[in-house]
Amino acid sequence: MTPEQITNAAKALFEAEASGKQINVLSVAHPDIRMDDAYAIQAALVALKQAAGRRVIGWKIGLTSRAMQMALNIDIPDSGVLLDDMAFENGACIPAGRFIQPRIEAEIAFIMKAPLKGKVSRAQVIAATDYVAPAIEILDTRILRVDPATSQARKVFDTISDNAANAGIVLGDGQFDPSSDLRWIGAIVSSNGQVEETGLGAGVLNDPVEGIVWLAERMELYGQSIQAGQVILSGSFIRPLECPSGTQIEADYGPWGRVSCHFE
Repeated sequence: MTPEQITNAAKALFEAEASGKQINVLSVAHPDIRMDDAYAIQAALVALKQAAGRRVIGWKIGLTSRAMQMALNIDIPDSGVLLDDMAFENGACIPAGRFIQPRIEAEIAFIMKAPLKGKVSRAQVIAATDYVAPAIEILDTRILRVDPATSQARKVFDTISDNAANAGIVLGDGQFDPSSDLRWIGAIVSSNGQVEETGLGAGVLNDPVEGIVWLAERMELYGQSIQAGQVILSGSFIRPLECPSGTQIEADYGPWGRVSCHFE
């Protein structure tokens, strides 16, 4: 894509979020779009948000499960940027109309106490982590899921461009040791009192720490790095759950406590 096309795509996504009106599938309008184009659109979109007064507070990793990668015919995760207006308190009520088509995922969040850059080891990730916490990620899409003219579904390029479908984060109240075996940390996730999903941290690249290893190396390709104080969502170990108006979500992490939110 040309620089002008990248800029225009970012502006369209920025306006779609503000208006609540989705844009058409980018990979239909730009069939030659590639991964670098998608991350360039994402960076331009984040720059627009920063210019509007928002502040970067961390990163999210997506598409870490084998099932989701196979569904999109890719073999690597993707990433997006967390901004300060995405943070919600545990038990928060999400105002009606805040998001277009919200969904949630259950994740383990890493809160960093030291920076990470480039190729790092699992031990380095644990040493740089202050603590880990249970979390809910709120997803949204500023791009239509299916193009109405061609019936083509969104591709990974669309999702990456749209800041990896990032919309919000709800952190749990507890702070836990990052050196514990996170593969066995899991959650029972309920929607309106009905258990919909269960999962374990092992669903994230067999170890959520490996998500942070991947992110640090990927970010260096784009001149970025993980900073102290940032929050990193390591990837979901459940499928996304739709959250229409009136949905009450609760993720029960057992000894790690509960994380919840309500969509008005």
